[in-house]
Amino acid sequence: MAIDGLIILDFAGRPIIQSGFRSAAPAYPLLHIDALNNALSTAARPDDVDPVLYVPSLNIDSPSACCHARVGDMRFVCPVSGDIDPLYAFAFQQTFVDILREYFGHISAETLKDNFDVVYQLLEETLDSGGHPLTTSQNALRDIVLPPSLLNKVLSVAGVSGLAAPSTNPQPFASPIPWRKAGVRYNNNEIYFDVVETLDAIVNKNGMPVVSNVWGRVESNCKLSGTPDLLLTFNNSHSLTDCSFHPCVRLQRWARDKTLSFVPPDGRFNLMEYRFAPTSASSMHQVAVPLALRCVMTLEEHGGSFDLTLTSRLTTRSMENVTVELYLGEGASGASCVASHNASWSFEMKTLSLRWELKDVSPSGSYTLRGSFTSTAVIPRLSRAFRVHFEIMKHSFSALKIDQLKLTGELYKPYKGMRGKSAGNLEWRW
Repeated sequence: MAIDGLIILDFAGRPIIQSGFRSAAPAYPLLHIDALNNALSTAARPDDVDPVLYVPSLNIDSPSACCHARVGDMRFVCPVSGDIDPLYAFAFQQTFVDILREYFGHISAETLKDNFDVVYQLLEETLDSGGHPLTTSQNALRDIVLPPSLLNKVLSVAGVSGLAAPSTNPQPFASPIPWRKAGVRYNNNEIYFDVVETLDAIVNKNGMPVVSNVWGRVESNCKLSGTPDLLLTFNNSHSLTDCSFHPCVRLQRWARDKTLSFVPPDGRFNLMEYRFAPTSASSMHQVAVPLALRCVMTLEEHGGSFDLTLTSRLTTRSMENVTVELYLGEGASGASCVASHNASWSFEMKTLSLRWELKDVSPSGSYTLRGSFTSTAVIPRLSRAFRVHFEIMKHSFSALKIDQLKLTGELYKPYKGMRGKSAGNLEWRW
């Protein structure tokens, strides 16, 4: 199973960089770029375009598909042909995006253009000529492709770029453990864990979840010397299901007693991903939604009026970056609203959506948005559900906590830290 290549487009649909496509005709990448741009130009909204597009080929017997995903102001495109699972292409796209973020932090079209040489080297190392993912471990890549720095750029412009690569790092692949460098040393030995969880739910108009799932991941930042062997236990690991792990985790130990045994990579990495499955005693296996949304909607000819009230169900924590969106249907031409304190609203003509933003929602706080909208359609056909997003710092739906962390193989005692962060994406019917 292989993909044909990777293309990165800017916001205007112009290619920034692409892989070699050594086994395809020169026009092959252009066919997929044109197919995607045509689909985006004819769609009412960018989100309406299917993530997998059929692309007729110059050869009738070998059609292909375009797998694309939006990342900031760019689109990552993976052409595939033959009997290929599109998830394979999307998994590589996400892996490459994670690598770019590890190298550059925030990524944008300008960032990739400014660091074109580094991005091209990463493409060459992560995808071989046959379309198979090659080296995707960030620790191994940093030994092969040096991260950009001001010194590297200055010496490169001066024509002495060879001096910008000091030979203090070990040779690539020198470590017997693929995901961990050899000879790592720190003055302070510490490891941090971030539990990041997302609630995806469909909520009826009475505020009761119809379907809800909590997806989580444990992100780690390891700053430990030598080759530490860790044994990590959680307080309620038996509530975690559909788990996937970093290659460093010993699967047999997890299957036996739900304990993580691993030699961690150096630096940042995703230790595991999971789905939180509440026990049978937890309200019909549904996770409680931390807010309530009440809507009074009146539809008329060429428009309508509405009265929205959002109330926090949390008593001790605040919610941040809360957004409520409603698609007003084809023909929507404008809106006029009055929002309560600490909130703002906007009508996005490009997506024909009303957007309500609240930067901070205090515990048990209540906020309102009242207004009306107009439409060229006689009978407005707006969406029957709001899209709600929120974030909660220092919180997790699963209440996952570290029970114990043991270290073997080294003589020091590490410092460990853990924090939680939650977010939610709701479809709230009215």
